[in-house]
Amino acid sequence: MEVFKIYSRKSFGIITLFVLLPSMGINAGLYFGIDRLSEYLSKDVGNEMGGKTISWGLNHLELISQNFYIWVLPAVTGAFLLCGWLLWIVLKFSMGKTLVQVHDKTKSASSKGKSKKDFVDQKIEQDRKRRLFLHSLSILQRDGRLLDFFDEDLSLYNDEQIGATVRSIQEDCKKTIKKYIDVKPVLDAEEGETIKIEPGFDIDAIKLVGNVSGEPPFEGVLKHRGWKAGKKEIPKLSDIQDSGIIIPAEVEIQN
Repeated sequence: MEVFKIYSRKSFGIITLFVLLPSMGINAGLYFGIDRLSEYLSKDVGNEMGGKTISWGLNHLELISQNFYIWVLPAVTGAFLLCGWLLWIVLKFSMGKTLVQVHDKTKSASSKGKSKKDFVDQKIEQDRKRRLFLHSLSILQRDGRLLDFFDEDLSLYNDEQIGATVRSIQEDCKKTIKKYIDVKPVLDAEEGETIKIEPGFDIDAIKLVGNVSGEPPFEGVLKHRGWKAGKKEIPKLSDIQDSGIIIPAEVEIQN
């Protein structure tokens, strides 16, 4: 399991680092200690009582000093690493299973927590999404009076009056959409034309309908070219706190 692998790698690196640090200190202490001891014993070589013993010890110390990087350093470092890696093996098998169980419980609790999202956060998120959705309508209402047109009773007007009104609203809304979105067709072919859909097509951009079977390439008739945003400019949200307000009422005060 992934959590067990992550724990193993991290614990191995940490333990290796921590055993190398004291081994470096001990190696440094041994190196300088041998030099100091050799220097001290060399002063007593002429002593008749312990001259032979001192001379024997001094020779061995010199031998160790000369081969310090060949014998002592690898031996001390290897001993520390061996102890550290044995500790890592013990921790790996003793703690690994526990960590996996804890991770599974945490993951399960987290999934439950996500399914039962906090009410306040959920409400804020819903209000934000609602505000963003209604904001597009507020822009079309502000620039093109689109909602006013939908609210009109068209039965009170003749076809010529309706045509003139629709033309004006269409032009104003088209300018707004062009300004912020600049919609463009997903496919440049003409509707009704037979086109070929190659392998690897974007399933979000092209929707296949009808008798779809097998693997691409497919050939079919373009029923609708689709739309995509040529711009991703978002108009600034108003400071309205109530997410249900599309556009505020206007009252002209006369003195």
